[in-house]
Amino acid sequence: MSGPLLVLEDIRKTYISGGGLAVEVLRGVSLTVEAGEFVAIVGSSGSGKSTLMNILGGLDRPTSGRYRVDGRDVTALEGDERAALRRDGFGFVFQHYHLIPGTTAQENVEMPGRYAGLPAPLRESRAVELLGRLGLEERRHHRPNQLSGGQQQRVSIARALMNDAPVILADEPTGALDSASGAEVVALLRELSAAGRTVILITHDRKVAEAASRVIEMRDGRIVADSGRPAPPPVGAFPAPPERVVAGASLWTDAGEALSAALRSLGANGFRTALTLLGIVIGVASVIALLAIGEGAKQAVMARVGALGVNLVFVLAGSGDPRLPATPLTEADGEAILRLPNVESVMPYLDTPVMVRHGNIDHRTEGLATSASLPLTHRWPVAQGAFFTRADERAGAAVAVLGHGVAERLFPRGESPLGKHVLVNNIPFLVTGVMAKKGDLTGNQSTDDWVFVPLSTGVQRLIGKPDLQLILVSVHDVGRIERTRDAIHALLSERHGQEDFQIRDVTARIQAAAETQDTMTLLLGCAAVITLLVGGIGVMNIMLVSVTERTREIGIRMAVGARAADIERQFLMEAALVAGLGGLVGVALGLAGGAVIGLLAMPVVFTATAIAGAVASAVLTGMVFGLIPARRAARLDPVAALASE
Repeated sequence: MSGPLLVLEDIRKTYISGGGLAVEVLRGVSLTVEAGEFVAIVGSSGSGKSTLMNILGGLDRPTSGRYRVDGRDVTALEGDERAALRRDGFGFVFQHYHLIPGTTAQENVEMPGRYAGLPAPLRESRAVELLGRLGLEERRHHRPNQLSGGQQQRVSIARALMNDAPVILADEPTGALDSASGAEVVALLRELSAAGRTVILITHDRKVAEAASRVIEMRDGRIVADSGRPAPPPVGAFPAPPERVVAGASLWTDAGEALSAALRSLGANGFRTALTLLGIVIGVASVIALLAIGEGAKQAVMARVGALGVNLVFVLAGSGDPRLPATPLTEADGEAILRLPNVESVMPYLDTPVMVRHGNIDHRTEGLATSASLPLTHRWPVAQGAFFTRADERAGAAVAVLGHGVAERLFPRGESPLGKHVLVNNIPFLVTGVMAKKGDLTGNQSTDDWVFVPLSTGVQRLIGKPDLQLILVSVHDVGRIERTRDAIHALLSERHGQEDFQIRDVTARIQAAAETQDTMTLLLGCAAVITLLVGGIGVMNIMLVSVTERTREIGIRMAVGARAADIERQFLMEAALVAGLGGLVGVALGLAGGAVIGLLAMPVVFTATAIAGAVASAVLTGMVFGLIPARRAARLDPVAALASE
C-alpha cells in the first residue's frame, strides 16, 4: 500500500426535505485515514458523523467532492460496484445490532460470506471460529431475541469480520448497551485495531472515544478538531482471513440463501402465507379439475365416434337438397362399390321401428335390415351364437340377431335366447345370436338396443320397399380412405347420372368432434387460468407488504454486501416458493375434486402434462407477479432501508 487507505476531499452532502428545502449535512469535509488506525469521530446529534460513516462505508454517496479507497476513486460507483466495496472493504457494527430476526447467530455471521461466494464448509468454520473467539460458541444456534444486547453486539462484530474487511465501521456500538457490555465492545474494537484492522468509531460519548488513538470532532457538518495521526499499531493475532471469491456469490449460493430466507419469512407469517396460498391453490385446482373434465369429455366423445370404425365410409341416400330428384341407393350400388380397389366389405342398411315380443314381455326398438358382413364391417363380434349368413339373405330366412340390451330385456332371468323365437311386429323370427355389448354410438339411442335381420327378409316382411338409407363401406388401408371415397363418388355419379347421395367418413367426424372438444377444453382452461391470475395478484400484494415489513432486513443485507440482483433473486424465489407450494396443494385438491366428479357425474382424465403445466404455471405466475415487489426491494436505498422502523 503506497498511500493512505481512505481519503476524503471536500465532501459535501445535501438532503432535500419533504417540503423541498435543501439541508446541507456535510460541509466540505476533508479527511485522511491510514491503514491500521483506530479513529474515533465524536460529535453531538446532528453533527453529520453518521452521514460521514455512511459515505465512508459506501452506503451513501456525497453530493460533491472526491472519495478514494486505497487509491481508487469510489465517488461515482453504482450498483454492484458499491455492493462489492461494502462486501470486501468494510465491516459494519451498528448501534442497534441489525441482526436478521428468525436466523441464528451463526447464520447472521455467515451472511457476508454467502454474498462473497465462500463455500459452505469454509463459511461455517469461519463463523464458528469468530463466535468462539468472541465467547459465543455455545450461543451460536440462538436467535437474536434469545441473546442479550452485549451478545448481539458481539455477533454483529463477528459478522463484520466474516470477510476479513480491512476497515471496521462502528456506529455508536455502545449506545444501546449497559456500561459493562459497552466496555467489552470497546475492548474488542481495540483488540481489532491491535490486530491491524482500521477501526473507525462513531460516538457521541467522549469517554468511549478515548479508547481510540485518534479523535476527530465534528460540529455542524464540519471537522473542528483532529488529535493527529500516530503510527499504526503492531499487528496482533486474530482469526486468519479465509480465501474468498471476490467476484461475489454464485447463482446456486444466491439461490440457496434466497430459498432459506424465503422459508424463514413464510414460516414467520404462517396465517398470511396460507391466505396468499389460497388464490394459487384454487387456481391450480381449477386448472387440474377443469382440464381433466374437458379431456374426459373429449375422450368419451372420441370413443363413441371412433367405435364406429376409423376405416368406414358412409354413403347416404339423398343429396340434402329437396329441389333435386333423388335416385335411391340399391343393393346393386353396394355390389358395384364392393368391386372397387381398397374396399374390404359393404354393408347395406335399412331400419324401421319394430315391436319385439317374447312371452309376455314387449319391447319397442329399432329393427335393422342389413347383410351378413355387419360383424366385419363394424368390427362388432357376436357374443353368443352366430350372425346370420349370406345363405340366410338369399333365402329370406326369418332369423334375427339380438342386440345385448334387447336380449337382457326379453330374457331377464339369464335364459339363453339362442334357438328361441321372438315376434318382430308379430312375425316369428328365430334367434341365432346375441351381439357383444357395444354401447352408445349415435348419441341418442344405444346400438345394443337393435334387432338385426337379413336385408331381404326385412324388405319383404318388415319394411316393404328396397330403397336403402345407407351403405356402409369398410376399407383395407385407412391411409387411402380419401382416394377410395373419391372413387365411390365417381362410381355413383356415373350410375345415377347425378349427385343424389352424400359421402362421409369417420375421419372427418373424429376431426370435427376433436375440434369441438378442444374448444371446450380451451374455454375451461381459460376460466381456470383467470382464477390463477387472481391468485397471482394476491401473491404480488402480499409480497409488496413483505417488502415494506422487511425494509430494514433488506438494508442489512445490502450493508454486508448483497447486490441488487441478490435482493431481487431472494424475493423472486420467495414468490416462486409461495406459488409452488400453492401449486402442489392445488394439484392434490384438483386430483381429489376431479376424482369425486368422475365417480359422481362424468368421466375425467388426468394427464401428466396438465399437472406439470399447472404447477409450472403457478410458479411462473408467482415469479411474474413477484417481479414488481422484487425490483422495488432491490432498488431501495441502503441508508433509508437501515433507518426504517
